[in-house]
Amino acid sequence: MYDVVLLTLSSERDAPGGCGSGGACCGGATGTDTGVNGSDGAADGTATDAGTDPGGTSGDGDRCATDRPRVPVLACADALTARGARVQTVTARSDAEIDAVLAQLDGPARPDGLTWPDSDGKTRLVVATASDGQLRAVLRRLVRRYAPPPSRRPADLRNDRTLPDLPPVAVLPLDPARGGTHRDLAAQLGLPRDPVAVAAAVLDGTPRRLDLLRNDGGSVTLDGALLGAADDAGRPLHWRARVEVDDAILTDGDEPLLACAIGNAGGYASLDDVTLLAAPDPADGQVEVAVAVPVVVRSALGRKRVRLEVRRARGRAVSVLPREGKVPYLDDGVEGELTRKRSWWIEPGAWAVWVV
Repeated sequence: MYDVVLLTLSSERDAPGGCGSGGACCGGATGTDTGVNGSDGAADGTATDAGTDPGGTSGDGDRCATDRPRVPVLACADALTARGARVQTVTARSDAEIDAVLAQLDGPARPDGLTWPDSDGKTRLVVATASDGQLRAVLRRLVRRYAPPPSRRPADLRNDRTLPDLPPVAVLPLDPARGGTHRDLAAQLGLPRDPVAVAAAVLDGTPRRLDLLRNDGGSVTLDGALLGAADDAGRPLHWRARVEVDDAILTDGDEPLLACAIGNAGGYASLDDVTLLAAPDPADGQVEVAVAVPVVVRSALGRKRVRLEVRRARGRAVSVLPREGKVPYLDDGVEGELTRKRSWWIEPGAWAVWVV
């Protein structure tokens, strides 16, 4: 029978840092993460993976110390125990505590000294998530743990990847409402939300492998990113950037943009009533990118009007180079500001979820 770890992230609500962002997960962050290119923070030091507090607390460390597993976690643990699994529940308040859990997924020592996941391990991981950003935080730590440095790339690594197959995880959504109008990643993938069904997927299921977006800011993206902003009245603001997908240039940076969507899955496929991404697929080995460009056209009577032109492209990699100022964005629901060039690339089938 399996050993199962039920991992919950505890983070101070709206803190500038959080689990997976290089800061403390509870009771206040250690400061803005300013890591670049391979560090655990965003390259511009603004985006974090702090999600809503799974324990329902926000504030000082004393309050965080009283965190208790939420009802879905306890129900899932009971279902697993009833099936004979050995269950451990962990509430992680720091990257180090996440890493201590992930170490249980390590494989045997390799001759090259690399830390590698166990392809036949008897320990399985359930991540209880209050947001997609929290799931991303765990995946980012998995990438940091198992991705070899370029100088030590092993011969048994796939040619189209920079990291091995990451261990499958089960997702236990902590907010059932996210399966409704707000479609989180679990809803998009059709994953179970009931704790008993999640337990069944862990013990009886098979891995469903999915693509992962890595970026040169040291982070990862599971669902997608949406670049752009609106004013206080909800009107979209214009901004400029050069956007390239493989060899295709969607915009050279000289024209105004209203939005740019980078999609692995479909969380940012639409903006209001505008379809940005036509058919994002989290398992097709490609990223879909779209830019929304306001274009002035004249009617037959000579009157000017503005229509929205959506340009799309698919490929293995995308880069966005802001031309002026800061570009706000959401990446798996986590806010940030882009101040310099950022590149994302696809790691085909790099991560996996347990499904029945």
